[in-house]
Amino acid sequence: MVDVLIVEDDPMVVEVNTGFVSAVAGFSVVGAAGTGKEAVLMVQKYRPQLVLLDIYLPDMDGVATLEEMRRRQLPTDVIMVTAARDAETVRKVFRFGAVDYIIKPFKFDRLQSALQYYAAMHSCLKSKDDISQQELDELAWSRFVHDDTKENIPKGLSEVTLKQVLLFLIKSNRAVSAYEVSEKLGMARVTARRYLEYLENMGKVSLEVQYGGVGRPINRYRVI
Repeated sequence: MVDVLIVEDDPMVVEVNTGFVSAVAGFSVVGAAGTGKEAVLMVQKYRPQLVLLDIYLPDMDGVATLEEMRRRQLPTDVIMVTAARDAETVRKVFRFGAVDYIIKPFKFDRLQSALQYYAAMHSCLKSKDDISQQELDELAWSRFVHDDTKENIPKGLSEVTLKQVLLFLIKSNRAVSAYEVSEKLGMARVTARRYLEYLENMGKVSLEVQYGGVGRPINRYRVI
């Protein structure tokens, strides 16, 4: 069982998020904190494996709260659940070791996916002294693709190649074009485009259109 602390100053949001977390098998909410200082004290007291942390708190913000947890070397993982969407805030929390970032408002499926991925990662790392690159890649794959995605793969596309395309996007950590995918994976550009368009339709990647220069605009794809 993964113990979760919710850090949120809105009681209604706490109630909703508690229901969401409790609906995911293997997770239990051990408490809720309404301020950053209270959150740090509760992490010290209850030692939850996971904290769902908002940015907008009445005393110290979520970034400062996370930084304080790291300064005290508290052994807990953090998923940000917040309406804050500015790039600098996102960069800061990932520098301090947040494992995911969920922007409000969000659907239950998004939090469920994050928790299930966390459970898989937590279980894998807890049961092993060493972990292989293949196992890390499998974890990354499981984060973005579930059974419903694999069952709906169109005719002419393969799960193996889909996995290669998605892992390339994850490792690139930027928006890439069909040409870059085709060059890296050794496939035709039209084939790479089919896989990228399928991932976009499934909501796994976002499309960014790059304008400028001579010729048609370039479609680039980034993992969501």
